[in-house]
Amino acid sequence: MKNFFALCVSAVWMVMAGAAWSADEMPPKAAMCISCHGVNGNSTMPGTPSLAAQNARYIYLQLRDFQEGRRDNPMMTPMTAGLTRPEMQELANYFSKQKLSSKGFKADPDKAKLGQAKADETLCAMCHLGEFVGQNEIPKVAGQNFDYVVKTLKDFKAKNRTNDAGNMTSVASTLSEQDIENLGHYIAGLN
Repeated sequence: MKNFFALCVSAVWMVMAGAAWSADEMPPKAAMCISCHGVNGNSTMPGTPSLAAQNARYIYLQLRDFQEGRRDNPMMTPMTAGLTRPEMQELANYFSKQKLSSKGFKADPDKAKLGQAKADETLCAMCHLGEFVGQNEIPKVAGQNFDYVVKTLKDFKAKNRTNDAGNMTSVASTLSEQDIENLGHYIAGLN
């Protein structure tokens, strides 16, 4: 509860400090998102995904999955508990229209090349599309935080995350730890 209170105070402070948007453009509920997901949805926390430029449909479905228990996270599950469907759609639309900023991640070129080869081998672009921009309920992962990419792939591999109809769980089960690191370098290095 102490962490939740700190997050709320942090979000209010960022809004009052005059973040990079006008108050009439930002949905009221977005203030609770920025303390972790960053101003305009550009996370600076390594294990937290950026929401900026993410597909609106994907954001909406993830919020709904947290709310309905298909996905669990100690921070996100309570944050979504009181959201209405229109509020979730409003948040999804808002963050999808924000510009994703560079994370400044310096991919290891050799690991990124191996990651690209593994992505080609496992047909990642079939769902995530070329340049990993995603589509509909498939997330944009290009330029996402390296640590978040690695954590997510490991969660799918370990079946700690299963709200994907089995697609990512199936692919991730074939990946070695090194494959996951290489894919992290490749995907996080895309802009």
